[in-house]
Order: sequence, then C-alpha cells, then structure tokens
Amino acid sequence: MAGDTTWTPPTAPPAASDDPQLACPISPVVDLVFSRWTTPILWTLHAYGRQRFVELERRITKITPKVLTQRLRQLERDGLIMRTYHPEVPPRVEYEITELGNSLAPLFAHLAEWSATNLMKVEEARQGYDTEAAAR
Repeated sequence: MAGDTTWTPPTAPPAASDDPQLACPISPVVDLVFSRWTTPILWTLHAYGRQRFVELERRITKITPKVLTQRLRQLERDGLIMRTYHPEVPPRVEYEITELGNSLAPLFAHLAEWSATNLMKVEEARQGYDTEAAAR
C-alpha cells in the first residue's frame, strides 16, 4: 500500500547464525549509511547541493580533514556521491549527492520525523532508568 510506513518482520525468525547479515538483512545498509560521518555528509549535500571540500568542512563541524577525505572517498566508491574535478588554476573539486544517494532522502525524512516525535521520550526513558538504577 502506498504511503504505508509499517514494517513487519519475516514470519519465521532467521536461523541462528554467526553472520549478522543473515540475522538482520538491513545491517549492511545500517553499516553503509549510518557510520559516524556518513549521515551528516549526505544530509549536507542533499540540503545544500554541490559543495567544495572546504564548504563541507565548515558545515560539518568537528570532522577532521583526514576523516572527511576518507568518508568522501568511501561514499564515492559506494556510489552515493560524485566527485567532480575541474582542471583550473587553482584546481577545483566539488562533491554532490548522486541519484542513489538521493534515494535515501525519504529514509532521512522519516528519521527526522521520528527524532522530532520521539527523542524527548527517549530522554525521559533514560532519566527514569537512571533514577531506578541509582535507587537499587
């Protein structure tokens, strides 16, 4: 059904396995998309469009140049962003999100909505847990 956001797991649980991908078929996607700096990079490129390295560095605070370079290379390898080199003086390199990367936008939108609705509940649950744990 279009617009249905409910998820139902497979009818039978997966067989016990040492391979996390067999236990949870979305784990490769989680590893790919939700590593520490991948989400901020993709979010920034989606929100602001084509960016130069220094622009990404300014928008994503606390990321080191080395880590940004590594993540950009990995995202390019994964097909989620595209690197364009302009042979000018001085040389210019720009990064932009690909169609494949943009296909993650609905997922990010759902997560942003979930965050707005539920992060306060998570914080309340944590505080309740911590209070109970301290009383033990």
